[in-house]
Amino acid sequence: MDTDQAVVALSALAQGSRLSVFRKLVELAPDGTYPGDLAQRLDIPANTLSFHLKSLLHAGLINAEQNGRFIRYRARLDVMVTLVDFLTENCCNSDRSRCIPARTPVRKSATAKTARLR
Repeated sequence: MDTDQAVVALSALAQGSRLSVFRKLVELAPDGTYPGDLAQRLDIPANTLSFHLKSLLHAGLINAEQNGRFIRYRARLDVMVTLVDFLTENCCNSDRSRCIPARTPVRKSATAKTARLR
């Protein structure tokens, strides 16, 4: 991935609804889902969802597969991983053992509690 591709992908994700759509498609990977299901799950109007899906498609973060009269959308996990690798490739002078912290799962209830304390 180069800088221009990363900027397009990050720009597409730099909007709340599009980020939610992408995250839901990542959650539903590898099967993906149909726009009607996404609209219902995320409570986004169909015409608004269509606009966001088009932006994510243009950025190469998702793909669309025609299935009869329906279109199934899937997250492109390969592109997601490539973007993360691009963002971290020179972390800590390229010695990843020094900079990647142990992952601590964040529970949604803990996050909400922290937000209320602020």
